[in-house]
Amino acid sequence: MKQEYTKEELLHKAAAFCSTCEHCSSEVEEKLTKWGASAAIQKEIINYLIKENYLNHNRFCAFFVKDKFKFNKWGKTKMAYTLKTKQVEPELIAEALNSIDDDEYLELLVSLLKTKLRGLKFNSEYEKRGKLIRFALSRGFENRVIDTALKALNVTEE
Repeated sequence: MKQEYTKEELLHKAAAFCSTCEHCSSEVEEKLTKWGASAAIQKEIINYLIKENYLNHNRFCAFFVKDKFKFNKWGKTKMAYTLKTKQVEPELIAEALNSIDDDEYLELLVSLLKTKLRGLKFNSEYEKRGKLIRFALSRGFENRVIDTALKALNVTEE
C-alpha cells in the first residue's frame, strides 16, 4: 500500500530533498511523482521552492559542471547532454560550461589519456590513436580538444 502525503508533507519532503544538495526542477518533479503528488501540486511546490531559493538552476548548473569536471572527469559534451536530459535551459548550460578554464580542461584530458596509455595494448600507432580517441569521446570531450591533447602526447596519425 502506497502512503499518501498531504500537500504540506510533500512540500516539507521536497524542501528537505533540496536542502541536502543542489537539484533541478526535473529531479524534484521526479521525486514528487514518486511520492504521489498530482501535476498541479507539483507545479505549486516547485514554484514555491524556486521563490524561496531552494531551487536555483544557475546554482545547480554551476555546481553540476564543477563536480562532474573535478570528480568524474567528464568532458563538456557529456555534461551538456546530461544537463539537457534534466531539462535545464541551454543558456544556463552554456554559461556553466564556459566557466571551465580551457587550460585546466586540456590538462585534465592529457592526464586522463596518459593514465589510459599506461594500460593500453595496441599493435600500431593507428590502433593506439583510435583507442585513445574513443576513450576521450566516451568521457565527453570534443574532437578539437582531443586532437590538441594527442599532439601534446606526441601520438601520431600514422
